[in-house]
Amino acid sequence: MKKLVLATNNKGKIVELKKLLGGLPFEVTSLQDYPEIPEISETGSTFKENALIKARAAAQYTGHLALADDSGLQVDALDGAPGIYSSRFAGPEKDDAANNKKLLNLMKGVPVEKRKARFRCAVAVVGGDGLLQGVEGVCEGRIAFEPRGEMGFGYDPIFIVEGFQGLTMAELGPEVKNRISHRAKAFGKAISILKNY
Repeated sequence: MKKLVLATNNKGKIVELKKLLGGLPFEVTSLQDYPEIPEISETGSTFKENALIKARAAAQYTGHLALADDSGLQVDALDGAPGIYSSRFAGPEKDDAANNKKLLNLMKGVPVEKRKARFRCAVAVVGGDGLLQGVEGVCEGRIAFEPRGEMGFGYDPIFIVEGFQGLTMAELGPEVKNRISHRAKAFGKAISILKNY
């Protein structure tokens, strides 16, 4: 069976992606299975560039088909921040609670109608031959006034999903999230690419 390397060490993301990719004829591994690979620096200026950098590095190091995503939160009232810095918004520790706290502090006093935001996900697939394909998915919503919900990770507790009765992503649960999230939309497109390998 061919290997597909997920170019990430994020445990929550690995679990989520393995579920999304479960029906494909690949042995799905991640960077956790290749501890000798040095940390891949995300030096791009867009989600697409960062996804490509990570997928290309994972494919080169392992010799296998590699898939990487880069995703984050874009808040209109903050001119698109935190954007590509979403995971390290409050510092290099990549602390979800600290990131959420910083974002909510920056949004203090911003009225509900100006709290529009979106999760954006770019996915890059790079073969051992260096062939690249990329896709993108978006989930629209707005920023809550306080965290709500226990499911999910990252900004899920403060992101109210458009069209879901005011529930945050962390209140929806994995079944719904894996159907409507920015990542699910991007990976739905990526799965079509992977089926052709």
